[in-house]
Amino acid sequence: MSKTMIEVKDLTCDYGHGRGVFHLSFAIEEGEVFGFLGPNGAGKTTTIRQLMGFVRPDSGTVRILGMDCFADASKIQKEVGYLPGELALMEDMSGIGFLRMMAGIRNMKDTTRMEELIQLFSLDAGQKIRRMSKGTKQKVGLVCALMHSPKILLLDEPTSGLDPLMQNRFAQVILKEKEKGTTVLLSSHLFEETERVCDRVAILRAGRLVATEPMQKLHRRVYQLTFSSEQQAVLARECWQDGEVSHNVWTVSLKKEQSLQKLLQTALAYGVCDLREKQETLEEMFLHFYGEEQKNG
Repeated sequence: MSKTMIEVKDLTCDYGHGRGVFHLSFAIEEGEVFGFLGPNGAGKTTTIRQLMGFVRPDSGTVRILGMDCFADASKIQKEVGYLPGELALMEDMSGIGFLRMMAGIRNMKDTTRMEELIQLFSLDAGQKIRRMSKGTKQKVGLVCALMHSPKILLLDEPTSGLDPLMQNRFAQVILKEKEKGTTVLLSSHLFEETERVCDRVAILRAGRLVATEPMQKLHRRVYQLTFSSEQQAVLARECWQDGEVSHNVWTVSLKKEQSLQKLLQTALAYGVCDLREKQETLEEMFLHFYGEEQKNG
């Protein structure tokens, strides 16, 4: 039986003027990598800060390992590896000095994992933090979040500033953490990264959840139907009342309640020549939900 590691119930934190999060509810199971997607200002960072116990919610409950995230913040933070979206490091220290200080605060007797991560991310930890690039500072933050082998990772835009090679290494690290049973909440704008590592994805917009689905179920069924003329494609689209036509190709997505057989019957009536299924990317799916929310809002 799976164990719930993170539980958010009817969470509301209202900063006014539509800012904050409203009635959020989701749960993350042990060993699950949970993706958190949304545009800037959607409420991703606010939610993560609630989980870290930095802010008391206006209403609802936020729990990690069954403990209240505000009342038991100090206990929870010992079990969590946290990477904030905006790093605040001690600029006058060297990278290695900062990491050793954090290891001491966490009472880490063995720094083998820290050294492994420094090597893995090719981190030049000897230089002063104030002289580091954004990407190098991000590596310091990642090492700090991972080095004590936490049970839970809360990562807010973890690959911000990293080059593609380091993004790939980060993904490899997360997949290995998943194998170990680590629970991960990952806020990201990188759709390819999210597709690669996440089991489920939640889409957040204007502080509200638009969708929460397993990765394999999140994609819509999208088809490209080719006709002998643009006029036939337009007529088929008008009959179906959905999709887009470009030249003689009609692209349409099927909703859960719609059948492929009925789509084919419509297409055949207007002389379809070819049918291909198009693999929808997570980015296209996100824009679909974002657009739907705009139309409904």
